[in-house]
Amino acid sequence: MRLLMLSGDRQVSVGDKGPFYSLQREFSRHFERIDVLTPPPGRPVTVETIFERVHFHPAPVTRPKLARWLARRGEELIAEHGASLVVSHDYGWFYNGTAAARIFERTGVPYLSEIHHVPGYPVAESWRERFERRIARRYVRWAIPRAKAFRVVNSNEMPALLERWGVPRAQIAVIPSLYIDLETFRPAPQPPRTQQDVCFVGRLVENKGLLRLVDALGALDERGHPASVLFVGKGPLRKAIEERLKKRKLQSRARFVEWVESPAELAQVYRESRLVVCASTCEGGPRFTVEAMACGTPVVSTPVGVMSELLADKSAGTLVGFDRASLADGIQELLADEDRRRAAGAAAHALVQRFEYAKAIQFYADELKRLAGEARA
Repeated sequence: MRLLMLSGDRQVSVGDKGPFYSLQREFSRHFERIDVLTPPPGRPVTVETIFERVHFHPAPVTRPKLARWLARRGEELIAEHGASLVVSHDYGWFYNGTAAARIFERTGVPYLSEIHHVPGYPVAESWRERFERRIARRYVRWAIPRAKAFRVVNSNEMPALLERWGVPRAQIAVIPSLYIDLETFRPAPQPPRTQQDVCFVGRLVENKGLLRLVDALGALDERGHPASVLFVGKGPLRKAIEERLKKRKLQSRARFVEWVESPAELAQVYRESRLVVCASTCEGGPRFTVEAMACGTPVVSTPVGVMSELLADKSAGTLVGFDRASLADGIQELLADEDRRRAAGAAAHALVQRFEYAKAIQFYADELKRLAGEARA
């Protein structure tokens, strides 16, 4: 079977080997050929082939012309190499989904619309997220008669939202996007020395709830339960976080690391953290919490993405609300009881074994083949 993918991931085109690169390594074992169309990478455009069967085609045009180029180039590739299914990663202004629908109309090759999360859902941090949520709803309603199915990556949050937007349940495919290398992300043979109480990994952006996290740590400080924190990542909110830390007199217990060189080093960061915290208002995964759980580190999280499923019984961590007090309570609850924290870490490690890299991608590949087969039938 051959695939055409319309992706927003530029990493491979600029030489980075992130999660999408790793996905393609495994996908190349399941599909005869994969063509991937991506946005402009910001450098001279060339077709790059990885793992012999995966061919990346970066767009040579600016965003206003992107949807038209994707549709035209997708048609050309199908005419030249064939494809049984178009996989469209849909977000933002939905250039990919618009192009995938045009490709379907002109070639008859069905498309799967992948929506990993919707900005502003379940909670909007700003007017922009509310606006983006309206765009997503408009796209979904437009795509219902055009898309073969909609892929979502969690079982509770996104299916409920799409059904409210009019998508029939039979048109929703739940296919997790967490593919974890359990050889890398695993507990250490011997407990490492703790470097920080709380850890966050990801982009320093508004929807991650990082200012609220700082406020929660400030509340703990006021209660006489001070905690240290490490932020791994970079983004436009860095300065605001530093200012809030200073305001709360927490700067001496906070560290920032912009980049970790390898997955092995990231796994060590998780192991050296007493817990990881996700204070986000909207997520698809998130990936970092599940990686941490695989390393035996428990999680405090808002009920976003897959976390409402993984932490439902509180055995592997704690679900909290979208407010400072609830977040502070959840962090304090785990940090104050070392026996419970260790038991939660062990439970977390056991719980995420189902996201093992090869097994999870095998399921994804099998679902794509099933959808393509249904379309042919």
